[in-house]
Amino acid sequence: MADTPFMTESILINFAPRETRVAILAQGVVQEIHIERLANRGLVGNIYLGHVNRILPGMQSAFIDIGLERAAFLHVVDIWQARERNEYGREVKAEICPIERKLSEGQSLLVQVIKDPLGSKGARLSTQISLAGRMLVYLPQEKHIGISQRIEGEAGRESLRARLTALVPEDEEGGFIVRTMAENASDEELTNDIAYLRKLWRDIRERAKTAGAPSALYCELSLAQRVLRDLVNSDTTRIISDSAEDYAQLCGFAQEYTPAVLPLLEAYAGPRPLFDLYGVEDEIEKALERRVDLKSGGYLILDQNEAMTTIDVNTGGFVGVRNFDDTIFKTNLEAAQAIARQLRLRNLGGIIVIDFIDMDNVEHRNAVLAEFSKALSGDHTRMTVNGFTALGLVEMTRKRTRESLAHVLCEACAACGGRGEVKTARTMAYEILRELLREARQFNAREYRVLARPAIIDLLQEEESPALALVSDEIGKPISLQAEASYATEQYDIVLM
Repeated sequence: MADTPFMTESILINFAPRETRVAILAQGVVQEIHIERLANRGLVGNIYLGHVNRILPGMQSAFIDIGLERAAFLHVVDIWQARERNEYGREVKAEICPIERKLSEGQSLLVQVIKDPLGSKGARLSTQISLAGRMLVYLPQEKHIGISQRIEGEAGRESLRARLTALVPEDEEGGFIVRTMAENASDEELTNDIAYLRKLWRDIRERAKTAGAPSALYCELSLAQRVLRDLVNSDTTRIISDSAEDYAQLCGFAQEYTPAVLPLLEAYAGPRPLFDLYGVEDEIEKALERRVDLKSGGYLILDQNEAMTTIDVNTGGFVGVRNFDDTIFKTNLEAAQAIARQLRLRNLGGIIVIDFIDMDNVEHRNAVLAEFSKALSGDHTRMTVNGFTALGLVEMTRKRTRESLAHVLCEACAACGGRGEVKTARTMAYEILRELLREARQFNAREYRVLARPAIIDLLQEEESPALALVSDEIGKPISLQAEASYATEQYDIVLM
């Protein structure tokens, strides 16, 4: 799919009170889902003035208080140190100094989050600061020009390096990494990005001088703004927002920071919800299920736990070719494409083990592995894929930088002892708010009454009451709430009065 010459990509942005959802579609098929809630925004990229709570020499790590519920984690390899060079100017690999000689308990430390908290683990930190712009990444502690590995062609890479070197004054601190978006950028665009990133760093340093530890010095852009900065590429043809207010804000942001993206922005005001129109809601529901059906009649079973994700491929009812070996081969080829899509759609990370149906034919194995690698080429997340093991399994890793879709939307079910998952009360509350907007478009009732479990009603009456009030104002009708203890966690009703 990544090799298709006329690949088109659309980005849908759905705004709701306290929640933003983004869907990336390639050729009309949902490939990725991103969700951000104000109640628990991601932390990657945030910069803090932290307080060193505890140093663990045996683990060569330290726990840093940055003002979150759980202390964050800093390993010695993530502590920045100046690059050493020999007499010829070439970089020399420096020895890593023990962490107990670098840090002391009670010390204040400037740190940046490089991995969000996951499960019971706190956020992972680095003392090497990087600030991402549209075209460049600024490294205030470095003094070199790097080029993204995704920019191919040595001549083009050297040309970009020479252009940027000419634009960066020798006497100014810091270095830059050229992002893929800068491949066709003008000198003016690069200069604007340099000025923006330097100003951002100056502001952070000024705040650090007067702030007490722990405190936040810089927070990453919102999900919608990061879409314009990070997710738009040469294949993107449309960026559709379903909120007039947020569309206007995105246009303002694009005008200032990403003007090339401005013509792609569209406002949607149709009668059907945007995610319904493009089938995204159905894809989200399917992505929360263990089983994924293949068109041929085969299916996948995906099981995700803290240690790893396992994917089992089964032939199911597929008997469409002449012999069993060909049936297995065809099923595995289809499964390879489906698995690559599910990894992106569900945002599965860490160790992943895939149990393709056993194939005795070596050529079939190689063909399936080649098809899998090709399907994965459209995924921008860093990963490694090993060949078939002696047991016929394919082992791979995919970088885990944010929670999986299931972990964002679901929680362990208390009724089944944690063996399954149900949607959280907050997920159901947002679902009810969206359903109210949907019902109001179809029916002209005097009042809308919501019946749901007490936990959901309590959330709507208390923490999410501003969101409920916004919906009530938008539809112009009163909304009443009624708790029903007998309802299941994911069960609710909206009664038209």
